[in-house]
Amino acid sequence: MTTTPDETAILTGVLDQWKAAVDAHQPERVAALFAEDAVFQGLHPYSVGRQGIVDYYESQPLGMKAAYRILETRRHGDDLVLGYLAVEFSFTDRPPLNVKLAVLITPAGDDWHIGHYQVSHLD
Repeated sequence: MTTTPDETAILTGVLDQWKAAVDAHQPERVAALFAEDAVFQGLHPYSVGRQGIVDYYESQPLGMKAAYRILETRRHGDDLVLGYLAVEFSFTDRPPLNVKLAVLITPAGDDWHIGHYQVSHLD
């Protein structure tokens, strides 16, 4: 794994908040973690911007939870961190769904936001 403590801290700072908002089924809170013009690709057609993210997470079933593990990171300058993750989405009424997730994290003032989110469902 090519990961540094700084990259891991940046990613977990954002992704722990993402997980908490997903687990609590709070789509507006999830979307607030993204850049206003974020490119978002879940398992449905992609969207650009926070409203598409709100719509996507509103459509997710109550009780869905996310557990993630960072597989790789890359720091592309001071203003861009790439994270590649394994994510398990668990549900109350069906087996879990395991996906891979790539995110690009960019600074926004004193915080970091997700600028790009790409899920892959690999069998």
